[in-house]
Amino acid sequence: MQAGPREITTPFRPIPLDIPEGMKPNEFFNSTENLADLVHNNGLLVNPENLLLYRKALGHSNEFDCSIIYNTSQTILDPMGRPVRRTQVPEPVRHVWNRMNGVIIEYMLEQYPDPAEALVLAGEASLDATWPLTAPGVPSIRMLHNHFIVFPKSELADAPLADPGNPNLTDGGQHSLFQAYMREVYRAFFTRALDLQILRPASDHEARLGLTGYPHGLPSWEIQGGVEALKDIRFWREYDAILQGFLDFYRTFFSQVSTRNAPMPEGVHFPDAVEEVLLFNNDFLKTAKKVRDRCFTDAKYAHAIRWQPAFKQLIYRNDEGRLIVTISQNSIGNAITELLGVVVNRVPDAEAYERVEPALVEKLLEVRRRLVEVDLGEGIATEGWPAT
Repeated sequence: MQAGPREITTPFRPIPLDIPEGMKPNEFFNSTENLADLVHNNGLLVNPENLLLYRKALGHSNEFDCSIIYNTSQTILDPMGRPVRRTQVPEPVRHVWNRMNGVIIEYMLEQYPDPAEALVLAGEASLDATWPLTAPGVPSIRMLHNHFIVFPKSELADAPLADPGNPNLTDGGQHSLFQAYMREVYRAFFTRALDLQILRPASDHEARLGLTGYPHGLPSWEIQGGVEALKDIRFWREYDAILQGFLDFYRTFFSQVSTRNAPMPEGVHFPDAVEEVLLFNNDFLKTAKKVRDRCFTDAKYAHAIRWQPAFKQLIYRNDEGRLIVTISQNSIGNAITELLGVVVNRVPDAEAYERVEPALVEKLLEVRRRLVEVDLGEGIATEGWPAT
């Protein structure tokens, strides 16, 4: 079977929400009113830390698909002022969020034990205002949320190949920029900055899915100890450290693009590695000059740059059944599934969705039961299910 990105079709029930006249969809979806609707129609569980587990109304997969959002809509009305990455979440909230992640991932792996039959993934992407509001792909909800998704591999195998030139799959050019000119310094920086005990660097071959051929050339790490390691707080500290290292690299690079010989950005997490590996590396600085020089003469190119860090970070199971962590420089708001070569074409089809809804909801309610059992929240009642 030919390896390559796949494009699957996922039916959904049209959302009965009227967007007020004069508002654009992304403006309305950022509103407190829309978040309240998400709670009342799709909410599964909430806790005092404002972490909301909900069914994805516009899902990626109807096999298993849910999210946790850090719902600050009642406490921070300014969408631009809400936390959008793990490093901005208060420690007590992150502690509970990590435990919720572990419970849900453990359930998915228990429910789908065979890596040959199901692609299992969980992760998050930045949702901040790092590119113009007029650009396509602007996040619809500016609050940090993550995804828990299962795709049957039989469906992926039967799906048509996706266009490899799809901009979501190519990541808008910035991934290729990192890989073409700074691949070695990128990985050397992670090696110098990070002191990892549970996460072990994985090769491209170990990380890549045979069916799709993705991910492409990203730094990846195997979770030694598998799902049991997710119960160790040290794992989540290392997971955060990978994001911190990525943020340092991205901020340092684009500060050099913006201003020649710029000083080290304030607040970097690994200043010694930034100074020793990045700011004294000719390939790193040569590439920054290449991008800066193009910005002077190519207005469209300069306009498209994400000047602030934008990322996708996820945990997924590889073909051998090992859990892998990877991170990507996300440039145009593409879906987290596309990092693994899965393009989702959502189509409104209420009848098709209703045929698969009972089995999906049954799994989501079992996840909720397990979270309630370990004191990670209380159930929410909707028209589709009771609170308990």
